[in-house]
Amino acid sequence: MTTPLTCYTATTGRILRQLRADRRTVAMLVLVPTLLLALLYFVYRDMPSMPGMPTLFDRVGISMLGILPFIVMFLITAIAMQRERTSGTLERLMTTPLSKLDLLAGYGSAFSLAATVQAAVACLVAFWLLGMHAAGSVWLVLLIAVLDAVLGVALGLLASAFARTEFQAVQFMPLIVGPQFFLCGLLVPRGQLPRWLEVISDVLPLSYAVDALQQVSRYTGATAVMWRDLGIVAVFALVALTLGAATLRRRTA
Repeated sequence: MTTPLTCYTATTGRILRQLRADRRTVAMLVLVPTLLLALLYFVYRDMPSMPGMPTLFDRVGISMLGILPFIVMFLITAIAMQRERTSGTLERLMTTPLSKLDLLAGYGSAFSLAATVQAAVACLVAFWLLGMHAAGSVWLVLLIAVLDAVLGVALGLLASAFARTEFQAVQFMPLIVGPQFFLCGLLVPRGQLPRWLEVISDVLPLSYAVDALQQVSRYTGATAVMWRDLGIVAVFALVALTLGAATLRRRTA
């Protein structure tokens, strides 16, 4: 008898095998955030900083360790899921005992494993090759970066449920990612935003991810605020995954 656990693990294994066979996608997953961080380092390398204060690269770069995996995983997940739909693979899968939640959970797990590798490589390069400094533990930065990437996976799966083509899936990126990038506190501290924009930023998950990274940047240990922010990000990811399962169409047309 086919159990939900069997369906879930089979889906996860299938997606991981597909990823392993697609070397260009793997290269994009692993290398793009790292290369962009390296570019950011050279942009800010010669910028002056106050004695005893973090450099501009330290302040901006640690936030980008969460933002870049989020963006990359959102884009790749949305396109990959939409490709399953347009190729007819999704419709064939839905004729099996595989449930919608099993399917999306399998996708989420497979891409989350890829996100862990992505975040680990980015943190390794940032802290040990580019000299990034943070008051807190690198392991906390890695944990937050992985959770941000998982959030990108969940929102990518949700966005793909409303798209009919891969191009439409990409079009959701400026709608979902753009406002979060502008209002997360990276460009302007959220407390300095106009009140109506601050209210919007308070309901966007990337704001809490950036806040958690800033907590690690400033404090030597894990703070209650950091754990609260991580909990909020995790809840957003679970809600997005659940909504994605509820709105997933069984037919491609």
